[in-house]
Amino acid sequence: MSESSGTGPLLQLMASGLQLWIRSQCDSVGELKLELHGSALELFRGRLAGVSLKARDVSFQGLPLHHAELTSGPLKLNVNLSKPGQAVQLKQAFEIQGNVTLTGNALNKALLSDPWSWLGDWLAEQLMGLTPLGGLRINNDILELQAAVIGQLEPAKSQFLLRADSGTILIRHLDADAEAEASLPMDPGIVIKKAELKGGQLHLKGEATVKP
Repeated sequence: MSESSGTGPLLQLMASGLQLWIRSQCDSVGELKLELHGSALELFRGRLAGVSLKARDVSFQGLPLHHAELTSGPLKLNVNLSKPGQAVQLKQAFEIQGNVTLTGNALNKALLSDPWSWLGDWLAEQLMGLTPLGGLRINNDILELQAAVIGQLEPAKSQFLLRADSGTILIRHLDADAEAEASLPMDPGIVIKKAELKGGQLHLKGEATVKP
C-alpha cells in the first residue's frame, strides 16, 4: 500500500485500518493495494480526499470478482488513536467509481450456487422460459445460457448480447427478431455505466454508494 502525500505513521495506520475494513466486507481477498489521497493534517480533521484501490481475486457477497479498480470520493472519518483495532472508522456513506471484471467460468459457478442461484434461475426463466439454469458460457462477445428440457438429453441453448442500459445490464437475444430480453434487478445504490463481454470475461464500469 502507498500514500500519495507522505508516508507518516498516521496515514500508514489509516491505510491498514481501511484494508481491514475492506477485507471484513469481503468473503475473501487475493491481492489488495490501496493509495490514499490526502495528508496527515486532513486526516486529523477527519477528512480524506479519496482512496484508490486495486484488487484481484475478490469474493464479495458470493460474487467472484477477478479484478477491480476503484476510486472513491471524499471520505469523512472518526480518528481515535487510543483504540488500535478501531483507530479509523468511516463516518458516513461515500461514492466510488471504477471497473470490475468477472470471468465466465467464475460467473457460471456463482449463478449455479447460493447465494446467486436465484438470479441464474431468474435469467433462464425470463430469457428462455425454462428453469433452473443449467449453465452459462461467455464466447467472445456472446453470452450463452443453457437449461434442461424435460424428455430431452441435450439442454436447450440460447445466445444473447448485453449492454448497459438505464443504470443496469440489459440482456437481449442474439436474434434481432426474437423478443426475449431482461434487465438485471439492480441495487439502487449501484449504477452500471458500461457493460461488455470480451475474452471470456464480463467487464463492468459504474459507480456506487458505499455505506459503512
